[in-house]
Amino acid sequence: MQTSPFIPAARTLGAALLIAAVPLCAAENPLLTESTLPFHYPHFDQIRNEHFSPAFEHGMAEHLKEIETIANNPEKPTFQNTIVALEKAGELLGRVSAIFSSLTGCNTNDELQALQKTLAPKLAAHRDAVTLNPALFARIDALYTARDTLGLDAESARLLWRYERDFVRAGAKLSSADKEQLKKFNAELATLSTTFGQNTLKERGASSVFVATRKELAGLTSDEINTAATLAKKHGHDGKFEIVLENTTSQAPLTNLTNRATRQKVMEASLARSSHGGPFDNRAVVSRLAALRAQRAALLGFPNFAAYSLEDQTAGSVEVVNKLLAQLGPPAVANARREAADMQAIIDAEHGGFQLAACDWQLYAEKVRKARYAFDESQLKPYFELNHVLFDGVFFAAGKLYGLTFKERHDLPVYEPTVRTFDVFDADGKQLAIFIGDYYARSNKNGGAWMNSYVTQNSLLGRQPVIANHLNIPLPPAGQPTLLTPDEVKTAFHEFGHALHGMFSHVKYPRFGGTAVPRDFVEFPSQVNEMWAVWPEVLKNYAKHYQTGEPVPPALLEKYLSTKKFNQGYATLELVEANLIDQAWHQLAPGNVPGADDVAAFEAGVLKKAGVDFAPVPPRYRSTYYAHVFSNGYAAGYYSYFWSEVLDADTVEWFKTHGGLTRANGDRFREKLLSRGGSEEAITLFKNFTGGDPDITPLLVRRGLDAAPVAGNN
Repeated sequence: MQTSPFIPAARTLGAALLIAAVPLCAAENPLLTESTLPFHYPHFDQIRNEHFSPAFEHGMAEHLKEIETIANNPEKPTFQNTIVALEKAGELLGRVSAIFSSLTGCNTNDELQALQKTLAPKLAAHRDAVTLNPALFARIDALYTARDTLGLDAESARLLWRYERDFVRAGAKLSSADKEQLKKFNAELATLSTTFGQNTLKERGASSVFVATRKELAGLTSDEINTAATLAKKHGHDGKFEIVLENTTSQAPLTNLTNRATRQKVMEASLARSSHGGPFDNRAVVSRLAALRAQRAALLGFPNFAAYSLEDQTAGSVEVVNKLLAQLGPPAVANARREAADMQAIIDAEHGGFQLAACDWQLYAEKVRKARYAFDESQLKPYFELNHVLFDGVFFAAGKLYGLTFKERHDLPVYEPTVRTFDVFDADGKQLAIFIGDYYARSNKNGGAWMNSYVTQNSLLGRQPVIANHLNIPLPPAGQPTLLTPDEVKTAFHEFGHALHGMFSHVKYPRFGGTAVPRDFVEFPSQVNEMWAVWPEVLKNYAKHYQTGEPVPPALLEKYLSTKKFNQGYATLELVEANLIDQAWHQLAPGNVPGADDVAAFEAGVLKKAGVDFAPVPPRYRSTYYAHVFSNGYAAGYYSYFWSEVLDADTVEWFKTHGGLTRANGDRFREKLLSRGGSEEAITLFKNFTGGDPDITPLLVRRGLDAAPVAGNN
């Protein structure tokens, strides 16, 4: 989770209404006072829906009062009375925002969603009240102008630069009339983003696929079919079977479903989400969001939103991102076509009588894998039990690299019974953080996986981190083990990489704490941590049969590792397509944004123009359920997964050539990169660790794209 300036602590929600302070009784509202639990861990057992609205109102009013005091200070501006004062302002609002933003993502309900919609424009207005305050910016600007005479240490100098840049990018230098227009844009954008996210979650539930017979679910296990029956009954369809959709275009059951009609129903339902009319249709929302972003960027002096967004990222420009995608697109589609030919050969050999389509890819890719490697991913699941993966894999690797130890505790309150908490201890025995693990899927939980921070480390306020990981592993029937797929294992290591980034933070100022780094850098440490999932010493330690405790057979393990480049044409192409769609929407100039009825045609045109329109491989996300870019802060930034992977692949090579899983390597990574948060330039942190500039070659090799022609590298 990346922070957003000027809304303290959880600085992700944005802003609020100018309101009078509301008299409140702290004893009746646990959000109004700091938690008495260790590390200010939230009192989830005391927090109720009705506590949030008054706490937000009080927090916003208190924050604005602090801002007015800073802005109107009669004393000459100093770093202490202006910049440090801003860093200390708004603790209550930050605390409330952190808890609310997390719960609306992982344990929401109708009441919280209604409040979320009400708050969105108010919070946008609050942010504007801070960033567009002329007296406050005058103080910041005066300090920035005199920065070379202030004698600031490096982190303080960067903080001053960051405030100047953030305020200017937020519109501080606009005319009064333009500021008023900007406020209108910001309020509507906040409302639309919230609407998009809520529509996506609701539509995912409303788009479940129901079938009438077990025969239609042929290929699934008995447990999976029984779970589908239980879900259908729970949702009022007794006697039927329900397939719940995931947030991506591809759907896990397609790997095993042998009934093609069922596969077609699942894929059609997935692709049509939020684009077929009804209350959760997002087409008009997408069009309006793109148009408003383009207009807002123009108001701030940029040709399009992507140019505005990328200026503040390590990539730096639209041209750099376009070049990256151009390098990846041609070899990805070439490899995907070769993969498709292999699958079509199996279809024809089976006398299937059809051409490979998107609904067939996962099933037939698995058949190719079995034929080529005599390997079926389902063979590994008994060896990937959640507790083994967590304690003997994720935590084990962190212990080897960084000297961390973990102790599960059961006395801290949680918002949902399956959530787990752990004390995290440093190598010297001192407690470093509290870690929250929320691993199971729920209907009121966003799809995908993510990390968030309830408390962000900083020495200015004396805070130590409380960090959470969220996954969406299906909850098994009572009494059954939680067996993970290889992809879920990879995700567990990935998200814990984010958690380490937050837990190892060692900065002075809240603005730089934890993962407060450019969006296209934030995925880098988490992707590096994925390498330990298949590191021999780690894999051997956690890959144990859940019943017998026997390690995964070497032959099976060898087959699994030999397939790491398998199907990478598909995996890369679906991401390239999604990235191209993201960039296309956000590289539009004002006035050129297509209307709601043209969203699908716009997408198709983008993929065709780029030469990557290959029907069996649809984009990982279509616009109408593309929450990353239309509600979750990755607008014009989804490329960051590729960009970070360039840095990641390069760093993995560094680890391999320097001895791999050692304390020396872990301590170096922690000291030079993970602990620094946003206190130094991101690319400088990378160079400080690896000793050189990033190189795309390791990424191309990893994805099996090095043998195909690469645009721009001929």
